[in-house]
Amino acid sequence: MAEDLIAAVASQTKRLNSSSEVVQRLEENGHQNKRLKSDADEEDAEDQNKKSPKRKIVLLMAYSGKGYHGMQRNVGSSQFKTIEDDLVSALVQSGCIPKNHGEDMKKMSFQRCARTDKGVSAAGQIVSLKVRLIDDILEKINNHLPSHIRILGLKRVTGGFNSKNKCDARTYSYMLPTFAFAHKDHEVQEELFRLDRETLESVNKLLACYKGTHNFHNFTSQKGPRDPSAKRYIMEMYCGEPFVRENMEFAVIQVKGQSFMMHQIRKMIGLVIAIVKGYAAESIMELSWGEEKVDVPKAPGLGLVLEKVHFEKYNRRFGNDGLHEPLEWTEEEEKIAVFKEQYIYPTIINTEREEKSMANWLNTLPIHDFNSTAVEMQTNNKNSKKSSDLEASDGCGDDSD
Repeated sequence: MAEDLIAAVASQTKRLNSSSEVVQRLEENGHQNKRLKSDADEEDAEDQNKKSPKRKIVLLMAYSGKGYHGMQRNVGSSQFKTIEDDLVSALVQSGCIPKNHGEDMKKMSFQRCARTDKGVSAAGQIVSLKVRLIDDILEKINNHLPSHIRILGLKRVTGGFNSKNKCDARTYSYMLPTFAFAHKDHEVQEELFRLDRETLESVNKLLACYKGTHNFHNFTSQKGPRDPSAKRYIMEMYCGEPFVRENMEFAVIQVKGQSFMMHQIRKMIGLVIAIVKGYAAESIMELSWGEEKVDVPKAPGLGLVLEKVHFEKYNRRFGNDGLHEPLEWTEEEEKIAVFKEQYIYPTIINTEREEKSMANWLNTLPIHDFNSTAVEMQTNNKNSKKSSDLEASDGCGDDSD
């Protein structure tokens, strides 16, 4: 009897162990199947991306440049983060481009329209490149970007399109506190200052003098007065109506030109401020376009924004050919305005209030010598070269190589 009981227990234990092994195998098979399904889904997604057609497109970008060392990527240098570092990473992660194209941007024919510099923002930057036209492409790219960088639009372009070479003109804005225009003989409280109509008219009269073609060799570096590339064509330049934000009054200067050199816009604005404040005579402006060397002051980089790039010749030739769209962004204007209100303007305003970049720069104007000789300027430039190299340029490096 005892032997029969022991045999029965052993038999039951064997069946339980066998059942447990079966269950374990089923669970393992289930997990394996899930892994296989997950791997298969990823492979299917990758296969789908590979099957997606590669096409030449342009992307409309907006970004806040604070905390970045400009737009252009420095491959192999992780020390200085750029806007393109985040963009390329998002393109790879979304499946728009293969990883090796991210490592060698020439493989996707990548070209930015303007090389915005350290800290400079953009509301209408354009980049051209070849990508896989995957489903929901904008949403997928933006999912892998920080909120202060957005892709707002996409359009197909011709196979040989190059966003830099095909660009006819660029429009920049410069947002500044209006106390910058207060005359040097008047004591002002920054938050209480309000720009009067007469001063605004004087500012716009001076800004309008820049319209047309002039020799801007004094408004950049490393260009002599007889260098043909120093001549630039300005289409318009004006200061808009002032407005109040965070109890401080600001205004926005708009400038549209074919192209700009390094520091050019900041120096154009710096000279107008110096004249309006009474530190320099109006005659200095015309003198600065001549062959004589003039020491033109450079306004702070904060406030400079790439607003829009223009492709008028391209639009006339290809915009209505039935295959391509004109490179105009009317439908995206509301999204651009919202982005500026959320990310660009608050950054400029808060940084100005905290760091007082304009107020600190204005304090240097009394010691600025507008009648420096070329020899004196060369000596000063050598002494300050190290510090100026670390400073942000105006981001107008469209063709300032």
